[in-house]
Amino acid sequence: MQHKLTAETAVVRKHRPDCEGIGRGRRLMLAAVLCLVPIVCLASPPPPADADDEGFDLRPKGAPAVAAPAGAEAPQLGIPMTMSKTFEAGGILMYPIAACSIVMLGFGIERMVVLRRRRVIPRDFVQRFLAHLERGELDRPAALQLCEDNGSPTAEVFAHGVRKWGKPSVEVEQAIIDGGERQVGQLRKHLRILNAVATVSPLLGLLGTVFGMIKCFNDIANSSAMGKAEQLAGGIGEALITTAGGLTVAIPALLLYMFFAGRIDSLVMEMDELAQKVVNLISAEGLAAQTAGLPRIAAPRPKSLGVAAVKNS
Repeated sequence: MQHKLTAETAVVRKHRPDCEGIGRGRRLMLAAVLCLVPIVCLASPPPPADADDEGFDLRPKGAPAVAAPAGAEAPQLGIPMTMSKTFEAGGILMYPIAACSIVMLGFGIERMVVLRRRRVIPRDFVQRFLAHLERGELDRPAALQLCEDNGSPTAEVFAHGVRKWGKPSVEVEQAIIDGGERQVGQLRKHLRILNAVATVSPLLGLLGTVFGMIKCFNDIANSSAMGKAEQLAGGIGEALITTAGGLTVAIPALLLYMFFAGRIDSLVMEMDELAQKVVNLISAEGLAAQTAGLPRIAAPRPKSLGVAAVKNS
């Protein structure tokens, strides 16, 4: 009996390597199948439209697949790229932003025309007027008539000083300062509108973005798109259109405001220098020096036309 068991044990031990080889081969085959399952799932087409949640086709056997209409377009999840569609996707606040752009363009062109240097400071008039005053060829009525006929901002400033012809230099200069402040106010007219456009446009864009974000999250919460990143990204992208539109209007408006403000400052300083020459020629001190044939000495200046006008504008 013991000999028989020993013989069977030997037989089992003899065939054990074969059994272990078969088990190892089965494990390798199982691992290969498990590796192929994700690849097959990724490569398989999506379930048909008539399939249930588990992917089973609920259509009757032999029924043809339902095709999309020929004229139907696939829903667009990205941001529209055309100008009209982008404007529509921005929402209702794109209309006030567009109105701000029209206002900026209109007043920008208007200020560009008004603030031309040759309109504010006509060189020919200024040179002839100062030359006639230096040679003593003008009296008060003739000088005032020349200034009124020209009508430029510089001529208006000169006219305020000419009305004080023969007065002390302090009175003449004060009259020129008063007239210069009025002219600077006219030159700075409508600049606040450009500043307002530069301030309000980004706020309108931000408000539109907030409304768009609220609508985007509300639509996703009330639909079956919860967890779909493409739906959320498309909605946020459309919501940011108003911010982009507001900044597109605000940046040029701010640049125009700074450009016109700098031009006005340079024009005012140049008008101040020319007005000081007029003060030295038509004040009592200047006329007395001209009559005596003495060189004119500039009177002390209590304040400058440019500084006072810029501070009060």
